[in-house]
Amino acid sequence: MARVKARDGTKLYVKTWGEGRPVVLIHGWPLSSDTWDDLALTLAEEGHRVVAYDRRGFGRSDQPWSGHDYDTFSDDLAAVLEATDSGKHATLVGFSMGGGEVARYMSRHKGAGVDKAVLIGSVVPGLLKTADRPEGVPREVFEGMISGIRADRPKFFAGFAKAFYGFGKTSVSEEVLNWTFDMAMQAGLRGTVECVKAFGATDFRPDLAAFKVPTLVIHGDDDQIVPIDVSARAAAKGIKGARLHEIKGGPHGLLASHKDEIARSLSAFLKA
Repeated sequence: MARVKARDGTKLYVKTWGEGRPVVLIHGWPLSSDTWDDLALTLAEEGHRVVAYDRRGFGRSDQPWSGHDYDTFSDDLAAVLEATDSGKHATLVGFSMGGGEVARYMSRHKGAGVDKAVLIGSVVPGLLKTADRPEGVPREVFEGMISGIRADRPKFFAGFAKAFYGFGKTSVSEEVLNWTFDMAMQAGLRGTVECVKAFGATDFRPDLAAFKVPTLVIHGDDDQIVPIDVSARAAAKGIKGARLHEIKGGPHGLLASHKDEIARSLSAFLKA
């Protein structure tokens, strides 16, 4: 475990497990790198060096006032790759809003050092409903999320966790809900709110052409947080050669609800 200093001095919490070719894991909102632990342990045991870090404003990283945008997030990712000596033959794996870091790194940093990319439950290529994306999510949904967080953050995240995992339709336990709630409440309020704006409004369609490496897209077809039609299916069409793995009945929180299937799919992709 270590701290990596970003370009603006923000300190990012990083943990590195195992030895081998690097697999870098970028977590979703409003969580931390701990959400990767099950998968990270499996990958490390299979002979990979797994790097996971807390996004600025979340988990154990610093909580700066500024920098909650995808250009900065991709620069933070670049800093982590450099500091952990992971900038060669790396696989980037982004979950949910973390998929945006992968996409923006591929374009802004030209995919330097990346051999493969994985998007899991990702927001790429964008969520917001616009004139040229009528199937998107209305802006009012994101505004409502921010209003709910600012009015009563604990209440908001207690409800959000249930939708996140499709609670009642999957085998996820109440203890997983509690763990998710604890991670969400560990984040700073500023970063929590600003990231809703970032993942809600950022258009990643211009970034798709920058994916020049084998890419795996994994998504649950019952995702109530990031609808599969506007995200994974569109990403798989827009990224040349991408392979789409749809998980039947899968909710958004696949890393817990379908962790064994995720591990098998990712392991096979890394070996290919």
